[in-house]
Amino acid sequence: MASSEDVLLDLRRGEHEALAELYRRHASLVHTLALRAVRDHHDAEEITQRVFVSAWRGRHTIDPARGSAGAWLVGITRNAIADLLAQRARSTRNLHAVSDDPLPRARTVALDAHVTDRVLLAHALAELGEPRASVLRMAFADDLTHEQIARSLGLPLGTVKSHVRRGLLRLRNSIEGVGRDASER
Repeated sequence: MASSEDVLLDLRRGEHEALAELYRRHASLVHTLALRAVRDHHDAEEITQRVFVSAWRGRHTIDPARGSAGAWLVGITRNAIADLLAQRARSTRNLHAVSDDPLPRARTVALDAHVTDRVLLAHALAELGEPRASVLRMAFADDLTHEQIARSLGLPLGTVKSHVRRGLLRLRNSIEGVGRDASER
């Protein structure tokens, strides 16, 4: 299986199989983010399609050193969601403008940053692999001490501490990559 960086480099060179591999690896993440934001399966599928079309069209801008493939796609997804929500707001506004009997103002679905962050974190944790992801969950979600984690998993204390430190560094890099990707769009 090719590394994420190799897939990005192949995509940048215009290899169609790299796009297919990127889709296989990240379509569920993109679709989940979209569905939670827009709450409509049809729109979420449309956003997912737009994201991968945008990824193909923007492949020349890929720089694997700036972040992971997942982070890059999450940035594209956030933009696609924002575009759809803005389109919905414009449609609602235009409908009100031409209507003889104005409808009550429809509330547009706002991108829930907390949901997006939770999905992103879950994806980043899954990419860490085991036992590192479990160690971080136990340390931060379950609020266990390093000693308790070591006993529970049967790992040396130093190994648990290393997993926590390295896992946090990888999570930080993943999340910072998403922030950079989103702010550059």
